[in-house]
Amino acid sequence: MKDGVMGMKQLPKRSGEYLFEIVMRRHELRSTMMTSNRPLEDWGKLIGDFPSATAILDRFLHRAETIQITGRSFRLEKASGNPGKNSNSTKAPTGSAADPD
Repeated sequence: MKDGVMGMKQLPKRSGEYLFEIVMRRHELRSTMMTSNRPLEDWGKLIGDFPSATAILDRFLHRAETIQITGRSFRLEKASGNPGKNSNSTKAPTGSAADPD
């Protein structure tokens, strides 16, 4: 089995097993939030382990609320020099008032 690729990084061979272990320990005990820019059907290939990916998604999606966000990337808009009307309202805070820059 080849190493999986999650995002841009190559994952070690047993990453799917390790992620599955984390998910199993939290399943129905704690809330878990996962974000991804990849469709669910790609997870087997990304993790490099189809059975683990299937088991992980089975537990993630059990009683889950999924939110699909669509639209243009804010970073790509900003890089093109066209950040849009409300660009200041979407910036993340840079620190607390007690933490000077």
